[in-house]
Amino acid sequence: MQCEICHAELAADSIACPECGAPILQNVECFENTMEIQRILRTIMVENCKESPFNTRKLVALMKDYLTDYKKECRLLIYVIDCGILKNMLSEPDRNIAIMRAKSRLVSECFISQQAAEFVLCCLTYMLKWPYKSEPVAAAEPVAAKINSAEEKAAEPTEKPEDKKDKKKSKSKPLTVDSKIFRPIDAVKFRLTRNVIIPDGYTKIEGFSFDKYGFISSVVLPDTVMAIGEYAFSGCKHLKSISIPESVKVIREGAFCQCTELDSIKIPEGILEIADNTFMCCESLQVMVIPSSVSSIGVQAFSGCDNLHKIFIPESVKFIDENAFSCCPNLKVRCYENSYVHKYCLVNNIKTETVSVGADL
Repeated sequence: MQCEICHAELAADSIACPECGAPILQNVECFENTMEIQRILRTIMVENCKESPFNTRKLVALMKDYLTDYKKECRLLIYVIDCGILKNMLSEPDRNIAIMRAKSRLVSECFISQQAAEFVLCCLTYMLKWPYKSEPVAAAEPVAAKINSAEEKAAEPTEKPEDKKDKKKSKSKPLTVDSKIFRPIDAVKFRLTRNVIIPDGYTKIEGFSFDKYGFISSVVLPDTVMAIGEYAFSGCKHLKSISIPESVKVIREGAFCQCTELDSIKIPEGILEIADNTFMCCESLQVMVIPSSVSSIGVQAFSGCDNLHKIFIPESVKFIDENAFSCCPNLKVRCYENSYVHKYCLVNNIKTETVSVGADL
């Protein structure tokens, strides 16, 4: 193993180069792009951020330009910087104490997982040329879960040979998101249809499938669909309603943007993020309930929703882009008092209706 900076030979357990002092690139579990992002951040630092005091606004702007291929990781890093983590690290004279305090704040105040905290620290310390050794995060199964699993297995009824045969058949081809994809060519026959019913069996609506289909008024998806692709229904100007089953776990960027007559839609539990531009310019949308599985709301997700007057956002949401609700003049956000969402609304001058923690939203 060699140092990325001076190419000196490194020991297997090194955290910094003995020649130039540069930290060692590291991978963090569940963040497979850590090393590449570390390199990019270090390049930003060397080429553009040499001034003192450190300009975090400039850094954030450069990250948006340089990390276009790593949007989710970029959002996480920007969120952490906006929370003041980097400034606090730089203001602490002792680097070890700075890292220790940052790790604590990332989990307790920024409300991100320990795995995400390790990723953030690996990136920021490498960017600053601070040695840091990532700690593996244990993910052991709780003992109680193992006991329950054993008890359930023991309580299972004895199966007949024919039952086992049928079960084996059903398990031979489990459905995945790409098992049966509904593609733009499949949508052509619905071009002049008002009420669209997608047949059973399809597991994914591919991106741009119904893009700018002006005749569509309603859509019903089968409960086998797991994902809706990017801009799948964008520009369907007469789409008023769409039935999204609980099986859907992913809704990609811009899926319903510019559906100007869409006045209501239920987002199923299990969706992890409201992606960029998802409901942009849905001018007739009035009320929206964000499920408790969602953790982030992306760029211009609801921008231009003129008639959106109430949105319920749970405390599970820990990141909202600064332009997520731009041009929503009538909006009032219902959220938990002192939550991240509440603080976001105060900073961005969005009206709020708060409830106490523990009460129904």
